[in-house]
Amino acid sequence: MQTMVKCLLTPLMLLTFGTLNAAQLQKTVAHALNGIEIPVNYKNWKMIGVAHRLDKHSLRVVLGNQIAINAVNNHQTNPWPDGAILAKLVWKETQHPAWPEAIVPGQFEHAEFMLKDQQKYKSTAGWGFARWLGMDQKPYGETADFAEECVSCHAAVKDKDHVFTIPAPLP
Repeated sequence: MQTMVKCLLTPLMLLTFGTLNAAQLQKTVAHALNGIEIPVNYKNWKMIGVAHRLDKHSLRVVLGNQIAINAVNNHQTNPWPDGAILAKLVWKETQHPAWPEAIVPGQFEHAEFMLKDQQKYKSTAGWGFARWLGMDQKPYGETADFAEECVSCHAAVKDKDHVFTIPAPLP
């Protein structure tokens, strides 16, 4: 009986502790000053859109969690549904070393997130905003009120639920 229990518990313990060790190896990122946590596994989310900011000389890719992807697929992005999260990953632009006419990602600048929750983020147009800078993922801002900067800028697209991103059409 003891041998059978050991045989059953050993794989379970390996799975449990293996998972814990893998989670512990992941880089710990501090919360944004307003308490928002960087979403887990955002790097595995699907692409919604891309942008090239001429004024910032940067390339941007916007990813979405499954709620955001479903909203895009169902053309229900104005307004975006509660629970939708948009991730914007930003790189400085640089020329491709073997193809000077091509602009490619250079240095990673920051990751920004917009979390839709009409009630929780009522004072910031229904969106929670957070940004982490550089490869070190340092939280942006001096105080928790940094999101006011975001709302101010995004007011230019208030008729699009404060979202600049235009979903990229796919066949």
